[in-house]
Order: sequence, then C-alpha cells, then structure tokens
Amino acid sequence: MSVIALFSGSHCEADEVARRLVERLGYELVEDSHLVEEARARFEADAGRLMRAMTSKASVFNKFTHEKERSLATIKAALAGKLRQDALLVRGYAAHLIPREISHVLKICLIADMKHRVRRAMEAEGLSEKEAQKQIHRDDESLVLWVEHLFSQKDPWAPQLYDMVIPMDKTPVADGVALIEENIRRDILRVTPESESAVEDFVLAAHVELKLAGAGHCVQVSARNGGVTITINRQVLMLSSLEAELKRIAGAVPGVQSVETKVGPGYYKTDIYRKYDFDLPLPSKVLLVDDEREFVQTLSERLQMRDYGSAVAYDGEEALSILAEEEPEVMVLDLKMPGIDGLEVLRRVRREHPNVEVIVLTGHGSREVERECLELGACAYLEKPVDMETLTARMRDAYRKIRDRDGKA
Repeated sequence: MSVIALFSGSHCEADEVARRLVERLGYELVEDSHLVEEARARFEADAGRLMRAMTSKASVFNKFTHEKERSLATIKAALAGKLRQDALLVRGYAAHLIPREISHVLKICLIADMKHRVRRAMEAEGLSEKEAQKQIHRDDESLVLWVEHLFSQKDPWAPQLYDMVIPMDKTPVADGVALIEENIRRDILRVTPESESAVEDFVLAAHVELKLAGAGHCVQVSARNGGVTITINRQVLMLSSLEAELKRIAGAVPGVQSVETKVGPGYYKTDIYRKYDFDLPLPSKVLLVDDEREFVQTLSERLQMRDYGSAVAYDGEEALSILAEEEPEVMVLDLKMPGIDGLEVLRRVRREHPNVEVIVLTGHGSREVERECLELGACAYLEKPVDMETLTARMRDAYRKIRDRDGKA
C-alpha cells in the first residue's frame, strides 16, 4: 500500500483528518514524536535536541557544532527505516524529509485562512482572539524556518511542495478524508520496484549522512543503486583532502558501492567548511557578552582561529535571550553594560542555567567585585586587557570541568 505524508498548519483539522484516515485505511500513524523516540532509542540521541532540530531555528553555535544537521540525519535514518514498510501516514515536520523520488508517497498539505484557524484555536483551547492569533503566528514562524532550511524558500504552503493542497476552511473534514482516500488508491501511487528501490536509496543516503555527521562533517548526501553522491556546500581550504576523507568514511558504510563528491552552489559563498572535531578538548559553544562591539568581535574572530566556536551578544538582555534558546558551554561575561548588567546576568545564569560555566572578563574590577563574582558562581575572574593564552587556558579549565561533571573525560 502507498504512504501518505501529511503536513499542515495548526488548527487546520489535521488531527481529525489523520485519525479518520488511519481508521478507514488501516494505516500506521507515524508522527514526529514517534520518530524522535525511535531515533533516541536506536542511536542514543537526545530527544529534546532532535525535536528542536525540526521545530526551532538553528542556534547561534550551529555553524561550529552542526547540531541541527546531525540531529536531522538521525531523524532521517529513523524515517528511512520506517519507509521500508508501507501503509503509513507520516504526519508533521518529517513529512518534508521524504524524497520526491519515492513515488508511492502522496504529499498533502492542509491549510485554512486565519479567521478559521483563530476561531478553531479559541474553541479548542479557550483562548482570546488576540491570544489565538499570537499562538498561530508563532506556530507559522516555526514552519517557515523549517521549509526555508530544507528548500530555501519561506512559504510552507507553496503548492510545488505537495501533490494536494486542501483548504479546510472550505472543505468539511469528511470530504477532505474522502478526497485523500480516493487519490491514495490511484494507480500512479502504487508501490513499484522502482519506488521500492528509491526507498532503499533513501535508507542508504540516510545512513551515510548519519555516519558522516557522526565524524563531524556537514554535507548533503544522495544515493542511487548503491552509488553515493556527496555535495560540499561550503568553501574548503584543502578540497582534495576533504574529498578523500569523505570517500573513506562513506565507502565503509554497508551497501555503498561507489562514492563521488561534488561542490554545490553554496561552495562559492563566503562560508568556510568546518568539520566538528568531537575529540578537541575545547568548547564549541562559547558566548561572548560585551557591549564593546569592536573588542568582542575581534575576540570572537581570534577564538575561531583557534578552533573555539564562539558567538557574540552585545548586552545582558541579548545574552539571556540566547540562553533561553540554546545554552553555551562557556560564557565570557563583561560586567559594566547598559540595561541588565553583568552581575545580574551572572546571578540569573547560575540560577536558571547551572550547567553554563561563566568567566568574568571586565575592565572595571576590584577585589570586592572579584569576591562577589566568585561567590555568585563564576569559575574565573579576569581583568582587561587579558592575554589570549590566559583567557583560553581558563576556558579550557571551564570545559574540563564540564566534561568531568558529565563523565566525558
């Protein structure tokens, strides 16, 4: 039997449509949460990170850690394994991960106008009209980020992404279900040897991508009949060396018969390819917080040249906003800043994000301030101007403390 891939905005009747289809067709429902749980169990991945990879924007540290790409590779591997079965209804963000080459998949989008969605949200969750609008806009922002990441476009409802787009504000649920049921039975969506082969290609590509991601590489992978193509989308200083390493790793994956590499359009942009080295005893997520823009930007560049992954916040409020989305491993914190000052940031970090190690780096210090910072939980206190070797040594000490605490040493 064929597969249904169902994507929708919030409050577009997707719950009821999916329930009725599963009941009428005898399909297995595969939701994002199911894939996350399977990926967690099979690959010992963090479930929260897997779900955030689909539903949230990439963190400011992602260009150093490739965490989003590594998480999506894990989800793809779980999804690819499921697609070896038929009679599935894949619902949610993961519906967009199924390649077009698998021709027995019917891709459906359920949409509705804002007025309909707001009314449904108010009825279902007891929200005010303003609250419902705010919630739906927030939900849609997440969908926009998702399709932008996958397809480099910002319209999650774009017709070219689907086989069917059903307006649920104009279509009763029963009629929508009947329309999908009618189409899923069409001969063009029958499982064929060719579509089964496309599933195996997806399985192989997913496992190669997962293997490469596990070695710290961020590349695109496709497969056809045992042949694997790896696309490099960032500039590389030593391309031939990288290609040789990618071929070596991919070639060791069972089922791979040949490997070729090529550069994609992103290769000609200014981004430099970075392999994430899991064995380096250096933090890959360092947040520098300082309102002296030229100083902190230069510091960030110097750290990156030394293989430290660093991002910048220019005041306390921005720093706390970043922490709410993604915790750094180490924070280098100035004290005297407009708005929320460094001491208040330090207090809140130690209270709300106790796993983050904080190094205070200030140009306005004293013995009393140093004592207060250390009592509040800073792991080190340094004064400007600071020697780069001294700062990086304190950062390595902080990272060693984290690894010892997590049992990774």
